[in-house]
Amino acid sequence: MNPTRTERLTAYLILLLVTVLAILPLLMTFFTSMKGDEEFAAGAARLLPDAWHPSNYLRALQMAEWGLFFKNSILVTASAVIGSLVFNAMAGFAFARIRFKGGSVLFLLLLIGLMIPAQVTVIPQFLVLKSIPLFGGNDLFGHGGNGWLDSYYALIVPELSGAFGVFMARQFYLQMPRGLDEAAYIDGAGYARLFVLIYLPLSGPLMATLGIFKFVGVWNDFFHPLIYTNSPSMRTIQLGLQVFRGENQVQYNLLMAATLLVSVPILVMFLLFQKQFIRSAISSSVKG
Repeated sequence: MNPTRTERLTAYLILLLVTVLAILPLLMTFFTSMKGDEEFAAGAARLLPDAWHPSNYLRALQMAEWGLFFKNSILVTASAVIGSLVFNAMAGFAFARIRFKGGSVLFLLLLIGLMIPAQVTVIPQFLVLKSIPLFGGNDLFGHGGNGWLDSYYALIVPELSGAFGVFMARQFYLQMPRGLDEAAYIDGAGYARLFVLIYLPLSGPLMATLGIFKFVGVWNDFFHPLIYTNSPSMRTIQLGLQVFRGENQVQYNLLMAATLLVSVPILVMFLLFQKQFIRSAISSSVKG
């Protein structure tokens, strides 16, 4: 049944309202980044700036070691994305296509892991990272030093896999026809060749979706770098934004300018892979 004119108009109005609500915070961030210091000192609360100051972006770039922060974030994010794609895809393939004893129980435990807030695991992870043997001044039993704390290992290794990524990969591979497996077995292929030569080349939408989720999560992560690192040389861009927070005041215009600049890679990532992302998200939600 075709929708009536009233129903179509109502749908457009709802979509327009949702779009405005989604764009409004971004516009407020942009307008705030263009305001001058004197406007904040005068306590003005207008949406639009009295005078436009695009130089705020240059000032924001000059106030911190953004080259170092970007290098750390790019290294950590790229390593986490590539590693998580490999491990999540292999684990999802095993759960979806290989029948093994205890597989259902392991998958149930995986689903339980989805329900545990990430903040709950911070202290156990901190203790594990601190107790890595023979790293960071530790002895063979993990005592005496800091282990992997305040290093790239602490920021990369915990991000290499996760319950959500394995779940998404399993749902994706469940949609593949069994005929692929049977044809490969007839040709003498094992699980490794089946995964690498057949399933991996068909995993473009899955890789794009998981890659975007992981990229956004690691790139925007403030909490874990704050807990696991303490030296300035290990700061990521999210920690770098703290330079605009003084003891008595916050430079909101510069903070908003820097926030928009560090968000550009996320926007580029989504624009490049949005088709694969939407396709995989829809298909994964249909198959239970």
